[in-house]
Amino acid sequence: MNDILTKLVEMTAFTSFTWGTVLMLLISFLLLYLGIKKQYEPLLLVPIGFGVMLANLPMAGLGIVDNSLVQAADGSYMNLMDIANNFGIMNFLYYTLIKTGLLPPIIFMGVGALTDFGPMLRNLRLSLFGGAAQIGIFTVLIFAVLVGFELNEAASLAIIGGADGPTAIYTTIKLAPHLLGPIAISAYSYMALVPVIIPLVAKWTMTKNEFRIHMKKMDKEFPPKHEIKHLKTTKIIFPIVLGVVVAIFVPSAAPLVGMLLFGNLVKEIGANTSRLADAASGPIMNTATIFLGLTVGATMTAEVFLRAQTLGIIIGGFLAFAISVAGGIFVVKIYNMFAKKKINPLVGATGLSAVPMASRVANEVALKYDKTNHILQYCMASNVSGVIGSAVAAGVLISFLG
Repeated sequence: MNDILTKLVEMTAFTSFTWGTVLMLLISFLLLYLGIKKQYEPLLLVPIGFGVMLANLPMAGLGIVDNSLVQAADGSYMNLMDIANNFGIMNFLYYTLIKTGLLPPIIFMGVGALTDFGPMLRNLRLSLFGGAAQIGIFTVLIFAVLVGFELNEAASLAIIGGADGPTAIYTTIKLAPHLLGPIAISAYSYMALVPVIIPLVAKWTMTKNEFRIHMKKMDKEFPPKHEIKHLKTTKIIFPIVLGVVVAIFVPSAAPLVGMLLFGNLVKEIGANTSRLADAASGPIMNTATIFLGLTVGATMTAEVFLRAQTLGIIIGGFLAFAISVAGGIFVVKIYNMFAKKKINPLVGATGLSAVPMASRVANEVALKYDKTNHILQYCMASNVSGVIGSAVAAGVLISFLG
């Protein structure tokens, strides 16, 4: 009888719990709470949180194993069937969909199908601030190296400043896959906190008069000298031309930017390719998001996540994000020193990839100071260009460090 009871106990996971697994389960419950109750990036935090929970259930075998167990000394990998047989379905999905870098470009294709480059094309000078906001990436890259991160790890950490989850994940897969879990969590957490971070940084860096700069009044006082006559045609040509240019100058950014622009192209063509656009932005993107979240969450085992380095990633990610917002604001301030036609610095604060959340938040902040100052369309010009800017920045880092 005692033998039977002993075997019954041994077949359960009760004896396998450690303080680390308990803590990670609590973290997974927190992520699920934030996604479900607080509605912070629920499309990502819910699958990531559930993936963290699965990975830390003792004896379930659903956590992602160390790379050394599936990679030979010569750099070759175990075939996928052997990975599935030896390490389970979650590892099969990870090494098929994540390690190959497949899912982030697919998600970018869906993002492209949901993106309208019209505001940017109508306000090309505002699109420059989407590039300026990437200053946070390179500032934190230097800072992270100085505090002890390896250069490839620092680059993966710094890309959080672009406020683009798929880009952060893609960069980390290429440069520092062992940090994928903490970086993905940080990236999506700070994206969810855009409504907090942008107003906070703006309040620290802007004056009341700058908040009140009225963009539409500026347009009336200084009307644009050139207008796009054939916007529809331009919006079709734009992704083709930009895709070629980016692929030539930054080839490593082509997978992300190329898929983004393809998604946008099938959207802009119209009725003839509407089914492709609907598929890219609907079932394909949603399916990719599910598997991305679950497998990224499954990398966050107690052994990987509960390190001092994780705290550094969380702090560094916040700094990268905040500096990117502040950098965009200060570049607009410098521009305004020399230009007659002033720009509201909140436009610079939106040079992130968090589309359209960053633009909506900036617009709400501007309306608090002047109820007639609607700056959404201007913010979108900078915001949309930030998507391209962060992908190009990631491509540059991968080119130098990959």
